[in-house]
Amino acid sequence: MLERELGRTGVRIPALGQGTWRIGGGADEDRRAIEAIRLGIELGLTLIDTAEMYGDGHAERLVGEAIRDVRDRVFVVTKVLPDHASYDGVLRAARRSLRRLAVDRIDLYLLHWPSEVHPIEETMRAMRRLVADGWVRFVGVSNFAVEQMERAREALEDVPLVCNQVYYWLGQRAAELRLLPACQRLGITLMAYSPLGSGRFPSPRTARGKALASVAARHGKTPHQVALNWLVGKSPAVVAIPKASRPEHVRANAEAVGWTLALHDVRELEAAFPTPPDDEPLPML
Repeated sequence: MLERELGRTGVRIPALGQGTWRIGGGADEDRRAIEAIRLGIELGLTLIDTAEMYGDGHAERLVGEAIRDVRDRVFVVTKVLPDHASYDGVLRAARRSLRRLAVDRIDLYLLHWPSEVHPIEETMRAMRRLVADGWVRFVGVSNFAVEQMERAREALEDVPLVCNQVYYWLGQRAAELRLLPACQRLGITLMAYSPLGSGRFPSPRTARGKALASVAARHGKTPHQVALNWLVGKSPAVVAIPKASRPEHVRANAEAVGWTLALHDVRELEAAFPTPPDDEPLPML
């Protein structure tokens, strides 16, 4: 599996991980979700992203079950809700996530999106406390614009801000306008969620779908694999966390790296999927 440095920490993480939004639900769905996560780990997708919001903690419990005997092989990311972003709220939320995940430390803890109530300085003060106490290894944010990210970074003081997780895929390239350059400059990993568009992937009958199919045919890959390869090939600062609940999709995701798109492939794709106007805000799902 292709690896990337997390921020400027020296720690290596896979360029492709596993997302867990909307996993599980009933007994059969839970079993399949756990099996999919474990298969992904075997294939090198050892970065597992979840959040206290997903299934009201249920996704964290499923991740905990999936990794219980392979904890030393995985890098666990979870997120605290903005409603819990007060100093004491962050500490309580982290304890709950640790219990649900059945781990003694969260590898990367993110604020899920900016809070309209709790100042970022207060939230980051709690994050510093979690790092100092050993409950959290690294700190990041999610769905933060450049100015918000820089404010969080300053508020962390001597604790580095190592990640900003945002909506980014071939069909929505707003992150490239300002955020990705800022992440590259500051040494912050841009973690792309919904890297296949979350239901917005183009039909093969459309012009965009035909462009993807053309590139995929030249490489003997699928359009989805091409889209993931393009994304993590955009910059060493980028990693992606596709979700897959079926074994064949997990295997396909794992095979989306380890090969390289030619320059003419990239140009064809980016002509079909241009960046948005400069004044378009970074979207949030």
